[in-house]
Amino acid sequence: MGVRRRRGAGHRRFPPSRLPTQATAEDEPAGPQAVVSHRELQPPRVAPAPLPQRDVEAVYGPLMRVHFGSFPVVVASSVDMAKFFLKTHDVLFIDRPRTAAGKYTTYNYSNIGWCPYGAYWRQARKLCADELFSTRRMDSFEHVRREEVHALLRDLHATAGQVVPVKEYLSTMSLNIIITRMVLGRKYVDKEWVAYGGSVMAWKEFRWMLDELFLLNGVLNIGDWITWLSWLVLQGYVRRMKRVAKMFGRFMENVLEEHSERRRREGDAFVAKDMVDRLLQLADDPDLEVKLTRDRVKGFTQLNL
Repeated sequence: MGVRRRRGAGHRRFPPSRLPTQATAEDEPAGPQAVVSHRELQPPRVAPAPLPQRDVEAVYGPLMRVHFGSFPVVVASSVDMAKFFLKTHDVLFIDRPRTAAGKYTTYNYSNIGWCPYGAYWRQARKLCADELFSTRRMDSFEHVRREEVHALLRDLHATAGQVVPVKEYLSTMSLNIIITRMVLGRKYVDKEWVAYGGSVMAWKEFRWMLDELFLLNGVLNIGDWITWLSWLVLQGYVRRMKRVAKMFGRFMENVLEEHSERRRREGDAFVAKDMVDRLLQLADDPDLEVKLTRDRVKGFTQLNL
């Protein structure tokens, strides 16, 4: 699996209360030198056997260095080391890597799940807790949840005696409750079509768009980890990201324009009815530390889907 090296005197241990001001080669933990594939980390299907990483941990200790493509990665494998990274020095390690998925599918890292740690991330977290997902706001949508559950039961009752694809019914109900009514303000999803801003999209196409978006946010894109190969687009993921981002962008632009038109029409009598309405109000707030641009409003909305 790799050349085994014992931890020499040059490997210093730092107490959890402090970090070295500047890391040097001798400060780095030891680790295997060979390239380890995901297949080597999988146990055999026939009989259980110790996983290779357990052997590596026994040799290199609770803190070791490996390389994920072009990037050195420190692996912590003990409770104390996990506390060191996740609690004692969590702010230093809170960032997520910048990947193609964050760039192309979340409006250039506008989604709180992908944006780098900083003023915008802290503000976004506060807005989620105080504005978008507060207990008061969730309680205000109780009637929506009740109505959609009743509609589901009514539809299922109407199909008594037939074979029913319950998964499809539950999926439609979830979209109607979470996406279209709580987030976007009205029921966009019908049994076969999705209507928005004067446009119509087939239900299957809309479902595919969401599934593709979730899938591409979790794939392992080679170009993210072996950067000098990124221009080759070996797996085709980046092309798919750009395609679904374009589709989702058209949908979101129509939704925002529809909400903005209602705000202009109602004027001073306007009252926010859903999360998009509230986000557009916050975008006009001059007291925000970081301004909510249109793309950031889309990123917040995407987070709620």
